Amino acid sequence: MNINYFFIFFSLSLLMILFLFKPLEIKQQATGEVPMFTISSFVMHELDSNGLVTLMNGTNANKFTNRYTIDNMDYTDNSKKLIANMKANSGIYKNDKVYLDGDIIYSREDGLTFETQKAVYDKKTSIATADGEFVLYRGSNRVVGKRLKHNSSSEQIESKSVRAVYQLKESK
Repeated sequence: MNINYFFIFFSLSLLMILFLFKPLEIKQQATGEVPMFTISSFVMHELDSNGLVTLMNGTNANKFTNRYTIDNMDYTDNSKKLIANMKANSGIYKNDKVYLDGDIIYSREDGLTFETQKAVYDKKTSIATADGEFVLYRGSNRVVGKRLKHNSSSEQIESKSVRAVYQLKESK
């Protein structure tokens, strides 16, 4: 009789374990893409036989197999006739294109400047494109619009929904 109580107790214990305790759920986390290396407070110089081509700096950067991601990006392109500088909260440098995001200021050495929130700069063609609202100015001339395509090499600017204020000089 003593052994019967043991088996009843053992069976009840196993049933309690089966119904009261749930198996441990192990959550698996997707690893995603891991940077090859990370650097902080950096300055990158790209040189060729003519001298400085590109200057890029920022507070943090991650190097992946096909791109760099940069926080507080400051990018200068010295490869064309006019030097162009772009500053943004963050950016991605991939295949000679710079994808900028947040509080972007694009300025050229001749005084042409535009501000926007999202832009792409193609280093090969010297074309800066801003999708969204922008403010472009040079001196006291000011243009406000929604979509900007600026070709620095050909000096052409295309835009939509434009409102412009120009200061014309009077001839004497």
